[in-house]
Amino acid sequence: MSAPRTDVEEVARANTAFYEAMERGDFEELSTLWLAPMDIDGAEHTADPADPEDLEEGTDRGAEVSCVHPGWPVLTGRGEVLRSYALIMANTEYIQFFLTDVHVSVISDTALVTCTENILSGGPAPEDSDELGPLVGQLVVATNVFRRTSEGWKLWSHHASPVLAESGEEETDDSPS
Repeated sequence: MSAPRTDVEEVARANTAFYEAMERGDFEELSTLWLAPMDIDGAEHTADPADPEDLEEGTDRGAEVSCVHPGWPVLTGRGEVLRSYALIMANTEYIQFFLTDVHVSVISDTALVTCTENILSGGPAPEDSDELGPLVGQLVVATNVFRRTSEGWKLWSHHASPVLAESGEEETDDSPS
């Protein structure tokens, strides 16, 4: 009999499942990986007293999911976040993630994963061709926040930012200021 998985191993597995679902274009699987309202029943509420909507009875805005794709504004709410992934999947012919610098931290029922997404993606194929479109590489740093639920660890927030490529030009001391 194998030893039970640690929280860190379980979170790492949930993080990997998220990227694998994206690679396969499996929207149904991706949807199950995100925190849902039923996952947070009885969850501690972190209301913002300055937000009148947060003071409404039964509102748990503190547990809403959020997502920032590179170059996009903040998306808040499960519906808005999942729509963004449906849009990305519908317009991406091919995508593969090579994760590096993965670091997992767990405190109680919350986990934080930071990583570098080395992304290889392809656009639509040229018309009248069976070939893939051009492949493009991109380097992105990501922070994924997970919450423990009765169904396992679920993604609560994903924030990805592009890494700016270095120009290769060195600054000199005699350049004008």
